[in-house]
Amino acid sequence: MKYDPSLHVVLVHPEIPYNTGSVGRTCVAVGAKLWLVRPLGFRVDDYYLRRAGLDYWEHLEWEVVDDWPQLTEKLTGRTFWYFSKTATREYTKVRFQPGDVLVFGSESQGLPPSLLTDVGDQLLRIPVRAEVRSLNLSNAVAVAAYEALRQM
Repeated sequence: MKYDPSLHVVLVHPEIPYNTGSVGRTCVAVGAKLWLVRPLGFRVDDYYLRRAGLDYWEHLEWEVVDDWPQLTEKLTGRTFWYFSKTATREYTKVRFQPGDVLVFGSESQGLPPSLLTDVGDQLLRIPVRAEVRSLNLSNAVAVAAYEALRQM
């Protein structure tokens, strides 16, 4: 089913198929399109990817792109929000709009430093207690996507 997504969720170099499958399930729930930026740590026909998304995967609008420039070309004119544990601005302090792009990095490395130059106020964090290094990728996507949906 093709539709105009309320959001775009981007995973840059995701490594774990279970996480990506769970993110896909969240994307179906909120009406977001999932974008995967290569290289990926799994094959897109991976059993575990589909298993984590359960029977929702057939309803997911998703696309794989070869690199960051290809993604930005396809999403020209949209507002990109970058999520990083190193950011100082909290994700609840911005105003999300329909069609916005939520960008997340890999499970082990986060977003590549090259993507974080010149993003200014569009670099966001989800606050966690000091005892926790960071949230699981699929949890972080769910937190951010539902806040964006709540605002819309």
